[in-house]
Amino acid sequence: MRAVVCEGAGGIDVLKIGEIPDPEPAVDEVVIDVVAAGVNRADLMQRQGFYPPPPGAPGTIGLEVSGRISAVGSEVEGWSVGDECCALLAGGGYAEKVAVPVPQVMPVPDGLDLVSAAALPEVVATVWSNIFMTAHLKDGETLLVHGGSSGIGSMAIQLGVAHGARVLTTVGSPEKMEFCTRLGADVAINYKEAEWASVVQEATKGAGADVILDIVGAKYLTDNVKALAFDGRLVVIGMQGGVKGEVDLGRLMSRRGTIIAAGLRSRSVEDKGRILAEVVGHVWPLIAEKKVRPVVHTTFPLAEVARAHEAMEASSHLGKILLTL
Repeated sequence: MRAVVCEGAGGIDVLKIGEIPDPEPAVDEVVIDVVAAGVNRADLMQRQGFYPPPPGAPGTIGLEVSGRISAVGSEVEGWSVGDECCALLAGGGYAEKVAVPVPQVMPVPDGLDLVSAAALPEVVATVWSNIFMTAHLKDGETLLVHGGSSGIGSMAIQLGVAHGARVLTTVGSPEKMEFCTRLGADVAINYKEAEWASVVQEATKGAGADVILDIVGAKYLTDNVKALAFDGRLVVIGMQGGVKGEVDLGRLMSRRGTIIAAGLRSRSVEDKGRILAEVVGHVWPLIAEKKVRPVVHTTFPLAEVARAHEAMEASSHLGKILLTL
């Protein structure tokens, strides 16, 4: 089958279209004929050699797909050949086919097209597991989302609003500010033009944010702690701004704050299945009711994967970038 293969690690020039063996399903897996695959920051890191797949995962890049089931393992129940689905992967999505453990496979939400469904698994699982299952965002609380125009950010804003939170977000341009307010954010802050932590304090009348979802890491650590409300929860899910930072423990303790570091890819199949079961139960109805939607910025054919990575690196996109087959 055709797949994206990396000739070493580095820039977009290492991405090539090659031939690799078709996957065979294990007894508890299905094989999906891929229609579309999501492009994520983690994919860029893997291409650069900084984010290798976990043991046992395919070496091919790609953490989420949508498509149709073409083969079913002998112990699989509830899925049949021809069923449309989307899936969360540990790797292997940039290919014509991928084998996936059944707990990581989900139906396509009612009313959503199959291509757009590829924009859901990674972002929804990340947002739901961190903001709701771990940080326990409640109705009436304040949620601060860094990078609100990204795939994860755009979903976090919508789910926060849908659950009664007041949502603040940081972005890097007026266009992205407008995009986030259209999604329901109460306050959008251009971090290139304002000190976002000060704006958060002003917008909350000094109370701070109850939950912060952070993709930046070390660069924002000090200000994130300053921006926490009493009993606030800071969830760090990315390191775009570095891996090492200092924490003002006095400030953190005075606010009774919590810092949580979280990842999704390395979780067990059972753990991912537990998350996705909640996603289907809680988020899919919101999509069917059109209260929440995946935002697809653009699509590229698989052969133009280098352009897709280039677009992701430019950070001008609003929502998700997808590859189509």
